[in-house]
Amino acid sequence: MAFALPSRAYDLQMLDRPTERARDQGWVYGLPPGITSEQWPLDPVTGYPLMHGFTLLLPEDYRVHGADIVAVSFFATAPDHNDGGAPDGPEIREAVMARPAHPRLSRMTDILDYEYAALLLTKTEYDGAFATPPAPLALATADRPRWLDVGGACAFFEAAAPYAKKMFSASPRADLSETRAITLSPRANDPNAGKGPQDEHTRENPPTGYQPYYYYVGGVPGRDNFRLHDWSKDHAHNHLGGTMRPCQAVPEMSPFYIEFEEYFGGYNFGGGNAQLDFGDMKFDWACG
Repeated sequence: MAFALPSRAYDLQMLDRPTERARDQGWVYGLPPGITSEQWPLDPVTGYPLMHGFTLLLPEDYRVHGADIVAVSFFATAPDHNDGGAPDGPEIREAVMARPAHPRLSRMTDILDYEYAALLLTKTEYDGAFATPPAPLALATADRPRWLDVGGACAFFEAAAPYAKKMFSASPRADLSETRAITLSPRANDPNAGKGPQDEHTRENPPTGYQPYYYYVGGVPGRDNFRLHDWSKDHAHNHLGGTMRPCQAVPEMSPFYIEFEEYFGGYNFGGGNAQLDFGDMKFDWACG
C-alpha cells in the first residue's frame, strides 16, 4: 500500500504523572488497551505474559498501516527474565504459538533470542479499557516477573540505577495500571524525517539520503575531530522517526520507527537503547 512519507519527526517525552488519555499521546508502563486477556502475547521463552512497555497514539502522518490503525503497543521480555541469553524450551514455545493471537500481532526476536511483540491498534481498541494480563502457562518454570505483582513502573523504579530514578519525583504506585504520560512535539529541524535510517557503509538497500547526526572535521575520523551537527543538538533521546542515535551500529529501518531508552517502559538493554520499526516490524537494541 502506497503511503506518503512523513515530513516531520517528533520528540517523545515521558512525563512524571499518570496518563490522561484525552490530552496525551499514549503512556509508558501500565497496561495495553482494548484487547482481551487471550490476545495479550505470552513470552515463548518463559510462558509468562510479555511486559507492556508503552502504547503510542500515532500522529496521522505516521499511520503507515492505514487511517484506521491509530496506535501501537510494544511488549518486551521482562528485565528479570533477560540475563545472558534465552534458554531453549520447545514445549513452552509450541504451546504459546498454538494459542489464539491478536489479528495484528507481530513477534520479534533479539540477538539473544529473547522475545518482543507489537500490536497495531484501531481507535476503538486504543480507546478501550485496560487489559488484564493472562495467567502464565502451566509449563512455566521461571521465577514470576516482578512487574506482574507491582506493575511495570514500580518494578523499574525498584531496580533502576540512580540516574534513571531521577525520571520520577517519587516511587510510582505499586499497581499494574500505573502509567506515565507520553507527550509529542514536532522537531524544529530534522533533515532525516521521512528517510529510512541506514549506515552508508553497511546498508543493504538503495540509499535513502539519510545522514548521521555527527561529522568529522575535515572528513578525518577521530575523537578530536568528532562534532555534532547543529540541527541535531536539541533532539530528544526518545522520538518518532527522523534521526537515529543508537548506542552502537545503525540498524537499517523504515522511516516509521520509534527510538527509546530503557526507562521508556523499563527494559534491560545493558544501559543502551532500542529501535522499533512498526512499518516493517523490526526490532533492535544495543548496550551502552
